Amino acid sequence: MFGCKGKTVEISGTLINPISGKYIYLEELLPSELKRIDSALIGADGTFNFKKRVSTPSFYILQLANNNSLIMLLEPGDNIIMNAFFDSLSYPSALAGSKSTALMIEYDNQLRNSAKKLRSLNEIYVENIDNPMLDIIFESLDSLSKVYMDEINTYTKNYIDENTGSLVSLMALFQQVAPNLYVMEPTEDFEYFVKVDNALSKKYPDNMFVKTLHEQILDMTDIIENGTFNLNNDDALNNREVPDISLPTPNGDIVKLSSTRGSVVLLDVWAAWCGPCRMENPNLVKAYDKYHAKGFQIYQVSLDRTKDAWVRGINEDKLDRWIHVSDLKYWNSSVVRQYGIQAIPFNLLLDQNGRVIAANLRGEALERKLAEIFAQ
Repeated sequence: MFGCKGKTVEISGTLINPISGKYIYLEELLPSELKRIDSALIGADGTFNFKKRVSTPSFYILQLANNNSLIMLLEPGDNIIMNAFFDSLSYPSALAGSKSTALMIEYDNQLRNSAKKLRSLNEIYVENIDNPMLDIIFESLDSLSKVYMDEINTYTKNYIDENTGSLVSLMALFQQVAPNLYVMEPTEDFEYFVKVDNALSKKYPDNMFVKTLHEQILDMTDIIENGTFNLNNDDALNNREVPDISLPTPNGDIVKLSSTRGSVVLLDVWAAWCGPCRMENPNLVKAYDKYHAKGFQIYQVSLDRTKDAWVRGINEDKLDRWIHVSDLKYWNSSVVRQYGIQAIPFNLLLDQNGRVIAANLRGEALERKLAEIFAQ
């Protein structure tokens, strides 16, 4: 009897300004699905109660609606007492009885503050979209965004250092401060992914989330060791076969970089918001028009965030004559990780077999190199 009692979790709460007759749901968070466990009718006074047998630390969600929920890390013996407004379950005004859930709420508060700062920068950008000084304004906003991202990145690393043995550290690895804008980058923060993997694999070897993380670490190790470039070592870069890229065009068709084999190809990474990239585009147009008939192709990857901005940039610079692809993930693009890109514009000139001939050719340097190649 004592053993069973020790593995029981109780969740008691009071919702302020409740709507009569509504239910609250308890769902288990699994790597690939949400599994509904129980439901409770909310009392007229806003109270609700759940009891659940939990044998190991596990993630659960209290759910009122799709955008009104609270993620919890429940551990055997937790006795949670909480208060929250009915329409703001994600932000409880008080919670006691679960140290792990309290830690997750603490982190989420910090993440929300960072997201608010970044949204304010986006608002300034939108207000100045027609300003002739937009490029200069964007550079300032971009610098500030990097400061804000560095702040939450540093906070996350300290948070993981202090909670490495807890599953809350695993959740911290994959947080987004905006859609597709991750706080932790696998290539730049790889040691933290490994640190969490090592600690949790020993402590919770059978946990499904921990197993999934371990598989991801193995994949990341392979990419880092075999799939990225040392951009500071020209000798290592030259004649190296590049990793394949498989991304959608503006029309949604998937086009692989490897589909261009047989042509001399410029793999160019740019973005419509990137002033130096836009200044370089006329040189690409000139080179393409001069050498395309001789076997020259351009495969251009965008780091834009929206399709509208991407397509507008293509049309304004008259780039629609060659291949365009993007996953619209900004600096979280898979290409950034694959190629170890730290700044744009970035390009690689590839031979007919997809091997590097030269890197970061600017201005007339590209045309001179193409003249040399096609003269041969």
